[in-house]
Amino acid sequence: MNMNDYKAYVSAETMMGPNSVRILAELLDKYPLQFAPGDRILDLGCGTGLTSFIIAKETGAKVFANDLWISAEENRKRFAEWGIGGQVTPICEDANNLHFEKKQFHALISVDSYHYFAGSKGFFQQKILPFMKDNGVVLIGIPGLKNEYTGRAKELLSNWLGDDAYMFKSPKFWKGLIGGGDRIELVKTWEMDCFSKAWDDWLKTNNKFALGDRQYFETIIKPYTCFVGIYIKIKKAL
Repeated sequence: MNMNDYKAYVSAETMMGPNSVRILAELLDKYPLQFAPGDRILDLGCGTGLTSFIIAKETGAKVFANDLWISAEENRKRFAEWGIGGQVTPICEDANNLHFEKKQFHALISVDSYHYFAGSKGFFQQKILPFMKDNGVVLIGIPGLKNEYTGRAKELLSNWLGDDAYMFKSPKFWKGLIGGGDRIELVKTWEMDCFSKAWDDWLKTNNKFALGDRQYFETIIKPYTCFVGIYIKIKKAL
């Protein structure tokens, strides 16, 4: 994936945190996806649809762009302006109560959102896995704690995140939280390489939330946090 192809679409208006395009690029470069035009991908927690746009362009697949905070109508308008209205379907649903057909998606991608709703044991098996096709792939990139600080989110991050500090977990913790099951072949987690550049892109904007993050970057965000990459491979049908 060539980052330069999408520079014109990355702005204070389309970003909702550290540059999601860099996070997505690392996921797709590490685990390239190849699909047919009729294949379906769920972009879970798509925000303003920036990641959905890139997924559609990079894979050629049909993308379902779901977000709880941004309305489907707002994203539909944006997708039409970007020329992908026929390829991307905007949806506005809670990740805990999705209404899709079972085994519908060849892949699920979630950038900077999965930690908001998936922090409980069994969530993946109960809320996500039923919608995944056999031999499917899940790619997730989210903020988290470095492994050496496992279990200390409240202590280290509360001044920055307040009551939301509990959402930040280490790569090792996320691997155990996702767990296994009869349909799960493999779960891999790692500390992503794009941390500095993704944060730098975000902190350069005049977004009011970025302005708030600036005061904590050197003292809290940089020393204790990372981006957690998660790869899950669903087993082939028997």
